[in-house]
Amino acid sequence: MTDSNEPIPQITRDDEAAGSGDLVGSNIARLKALFPEMVTDGKVDFDVLRELLGDAVEDGEERYGLNWKGKRRARAFAMTPSLGTLRPVPGESVNWDSTQNIVVEGENTEVLKILRRSYSGMVKLIYIDPPYNTGNNLIYKNDFRSPLQAYMEATGEAGEGGVRFTTYAKGSGHFHTEWLNAFYPALLVSRDLLAEDGVLVITIDENEIHNVIALCEDIYPRGGYDIDIVSVVHNPRGVQGKNFSYTHEYAVFVYKSNQKVIADRLIDPSEVDWAPLRNWGGESERSDAKNCFYPILVRNGEIVGFGDVVPDEQHPRQTEMVGDDAYVYPIDRNGVERKWRYARQSVEAIKTMLRAKKIAGGYDIELGKTFGLYKSIWQDTRYDANGYGTSILKELVPDSPFDFPKSLWAVHDVVEAVTRGSDDAIILDFFAGSGTTGHAVMQLNATTGARHRFVLVQIPEPVKNHPRFSTIAKLTEERLRSAGSTIRVEYPDAEVDTGFRVYKLATSNLKPWQPDADDLEASILDAVDNVLPGRTEEDLLVELLLKTGIDLTLPDEKRTIAGQTVHALGGGTLMVCLGNVSGDAAEALGQGMADWVVALDPVQTTIYFKDTGLGADGNRAATKANLAAILRQRLGDRIAKIASI
Repeated sequence: MTDSNEPIPQITRDDEAAGSGDLVGSNIARLKALFPEMVTDGKVDFDVLRELLGDAVEDGEERYGLNWKGKRRARAFAMTPSLGTLRPVPGESVNWDSTQNIVVEGENTEVLKILRRSYSGMVKLIYIDPPYNTGNNLIYKNDFRSPLQAYMEATGEAGEGGVRFTTYAKGSGHFHTEWLNAFYPALLVSRDLLAEDGVLVITIDENEIHNVIALCEDIYPRGGYDIDIVSVVHNPRGVQGKNFSYTHEYAVFVYKSNQKVIADRLIDPSEVDWAPLRNWGGESERSDAKNCFYPILVRNGEIVGFGDVVPDEQHPRQTEMVGDDAYVYPIDRNGVERKWRYARQSVEAIKTMLRAKKIAGGYDIELGKTFGLYKSIWQDTRYDANGYGTSILKELVPDSPFDFPKSLWAVHDVVEAVTRGSDDAIILDFFAGSGTTGHAVMQLNATTGARHRFVLVQIPEPVKNHPRFSTIAKLTEERLRSAGSTIRVEYPDAEVDTGFRVYKLATSNLKPWQPDADDLEASILDAVDNVLPGRTEEDLLVELLLKTGIDLTLPDEKRTIAGQTVHALGGGTLMVCLGNVSGDAAEALGQGMADWVVALDPVQTTIYFKDTGLGADGNRAATKANLAAILRQRLGDRIAKIASI
């Protein structure tokens, strides 16, 4: 444990600060702050809490909610801190030093736990397209008793290795249970990363839509949700039900704050000034409409935006000509509004693809309120619907082994709707698949000038007998490389971040204290160096950032001081030296680091060293004391903390 009397106290693997955070402990602390009466002899007395809450407490076994075998263990697993870390892989990354985007290979719940401190409350949109549990998709079988060890064994990083993936037939009693146990912990942990005005979007099909809604109500009891039907233009699998061919899937929108967070305005890259969507009709009954409808501006046969002419007694028809412009209203001949969110198609495309019917006054437009069923006029119309997710992927990665990826435009549409009004949002996808979400973020940034960034998590699910891709995670990264290259060619003048940093889930860089009762002397000598063999300074730096809750892509300046690499992150708010410092070099290092802090001039700074690197010549205590004294004397109250890892 950390010794407060040490001049440079060490954070060990067993410290709370070395894990991903004690969520249970923080929850109890919040309860104690609200209800101090419930604490008796240092423990929480839940009988007192029940009395304080009165009738709001539900008693008895029968209550409304979703339950299944393993839910309690799955929840406990989500609350358990992870002792894992992420190891950086610059060699598989693109623009490592400048990019703000992140791709992580790893089991999603463990990765989300590790990211929790650094990205808590920072994510504007969580978009996930989890396995649809069709009976054919592989599901990762987690081991709640030893999740990190199970994962390392599954990926061949520990033990003999073995694939922990399975499928369950629809008639199996475990069909829904195993899917819920795999999905619930990650969904629960991800709530902490979502901003208060953030949106969770889950796309799913008929096999688990009922359970997804129940889970959302369980995890976000004060939130609200919408369900949006996403049309599938082509169903390649044919008839799936006994009587019907399934041609829809669903997108569930969950709002953490239970407030309106989807913007009323959408901006066209052609810079047409679109009308406010809820302005239609002024003081008429249309101003109170629950849905947003508006006239479509058609110019030279192309839809280029939305006009401000509204239907009234003088303009009752569905198509109104004003000069060379036509205003097409999404209502039928009886004035009944049609549910059309927005589109930018040519009139011919509307007539043929979206069933607009020619009538006396114009076109009788029948459009479904949907995501992904549009394609901008400045892009290729081959990719105008969900079915073309495969087409785009095959063009980018011709030998892709991924079946039925999500349409780029379906995801692009979601990101655009949720992030409207912000230009620097974080978008998280912890079922990254082929990387569609990352591609959609880069595409949106290229056309709007936004600076949104993505965090993608994909388990390295094995791909059998493929000459190029051993796992789905490798495909994720290759698709992003190819998509980034394509976007740079198509938008040469756009300042868009098409890079990404790759990290891999791993055990902590710090050794656990595991003494051998038969050879304590060897155990003590081994514990002198608390860093695992083969781990680098870069590995330690990433773990330090994660354990202290710092953004992984925080700008990092480097200098060589007294022969050591010193990192200044966040303009000097964090200073890190993880090399081996001899006693003779301590003064020069301390003075040089102090000079740099003074030059950067942060309000306060936190300084970290590698514990076993201090006093590399054998005089650790003197080296620690000397360094701490120099830094504190030079920087005084500017120092928030000095510690070692």
